[in-house]
Amino acid sequence: MNFASDNTAAMAPGVLDALLRANEGFALGYGNDEQTRTVERHLGEVFECDAAVFLVPTGTAANALSLAHVTAPWGGVLGHEQAHIMSDECGAPEFFGGGLKLIGLGGAGCKLSRATVERAIARYSGHVPHQVNAASLSITQATEAGTIYRVDEIASLCEIAHAHGLAVHMDGARFANALVRMNASPAEATWRAGVDVLSFGATKGGAMAAEAVVFFDRKKAAFMPERRKRAGHLLSKHRFLAAQFAGYLNDGYWLTLARHANAMADRLADGLRGAGVPIVWPVEANIVFALLPRVLDAKLKAAGAAYYVRSNTLAGDDVTIGPDQMLVRLVASFATVEAEIDRFVALVRTG
Repeated sequence: MNFASDNTAAMAPGVLDALLRANEGFALGYGNDEQTRTVERHLGEVFECDAAVFLVPTGTAANALSLAHVTAPWGGVLGHEQAHIMSDECGAPEFFGGGLKLIGLGGAGCKLSRATVERAIARYSGHVPHQVNAASLSITQATEAGTIYRVDEIASLCEIAHAHGLAVHMDGARFANALVRMNASPAEATWRAGVDVLSFGATKGGAMAAEAVVFFDRKKAAFMPERRKRAGHLLSKHRFLAAQFAGYLNDGYWLTLARHANAMADRLADGLRGAGVPIVWPVEANIVFALLPRVLDAKLKAAGAAYYVRSNTLAGDDVTIGPDQMLVRLVASFATVEAEIDRFVALVRTG
């Protein structure tokens, strides 16, 4: 009963098979191999544009290098105060951005509203050269609360950002999980809505260590090869990064994996609701946030259940958490099976 994270799952079989196939013979290093070129073209096809693609091994690298590339060292990045870039990347965007400033904003369900972004832009604009001014906007898809931005919401945020000269970055560590909930194509959910650069995640979806920085306008990617190399994220045996993406993207496999993870999250949420457990936010990706009694938490942990307890500050004003309750995060993955969900729910029901 492991619901700690989709990072705890092994590699998806199709990705592992592709990696094993890549482990034959010789190939040029540093991204000059044919498989890397093929994956770059394939991602362009997925997003229906002539994208500039840069593979890196971690999501932190993808986010930090993306933001550093579109934000001057004296600029500010607007994002939700609970976003991964704000709370889980140890200052990597500031480090690789040469001192850029992360500016955390509030918002229900870990989502930013247009009004909140407008107010922040007004506050962090104009007082030059004394103040850090807003230079970019970062949104997370799916968010830290497991909620998602719909296409119209993305377009609205991009519109206000671009109107004030801000670039828009999307942290898509769970982009696949968000996408399969939406009646939209990858293009419609990104660049057609106004996103400039995407951190496209594969690791949480079933890869071992594979992320991609995707610029939808090649001109905006000028000198990104040097930035990636200088940061130490250009792998010499680059074909093994590309192989993971080859397996992940093959024949829509990435979407199949995400649909399964989302379906398991739905099953888990439905079971918990049926057992009287409050679900905090809408389950829109593969993450379930619930309020568990403390005594039940101890019982579940003793039975071998794995999940994370989150700080009550994550919920903010969205929900009232009683003194005998705990806010817990349960994450389903491509490897989650119905039996472990049913066992977990059965334990909850017996109290």
